[in-house]
Amino acid sequence: MARSRSEVSKRRNKVAHFRLSPAEFDALEAAAGAAGLTISAFIRSLSLEGAGVWPFLGAEDRAVLDLLADGMRAIGANLNKIARAINTGRVPVEGEVAGSIKDAHIIATTVASELAAMTRRSAATRREEDS
Repeated sequence: MARSRSEVSKRRNKVAHFRLSPAEFDALEAAAGAAGLTISAFIRSLSLEGAGVWPFLGAEDRAVLDLLADGMRAIGANLNKIARAINTGRVPVEGEVAGSIKDAHIIATTVASELAAMTRRSAATRREEDS
């Protein structure tokens, strides 16, 4: 069972050692700096998220992604229907292809925007917890 972040952060008296090449360390240092974290906080955050101790996405973020995924599936179904019609010689109704492409673009743009917002929120949360 996952422990709360406050329980995990109370006892930081254990040390984990691992080795990196100079190039790996430079990449890690740059990524930590871009996230506004120390290298230690960055590694801790990624490790605990990867292990499922600190979930990267909260329930609200997962709900938004689920809704967007449903939209992508619906658009994919429409595009498949149009492709099958074209492959059987039927000409799609005027605007059907353009409408489906427009819908796909809107959903893809929304997905990108939501992922960027989720990343910013997660980074802000990490910085607050490692202060």
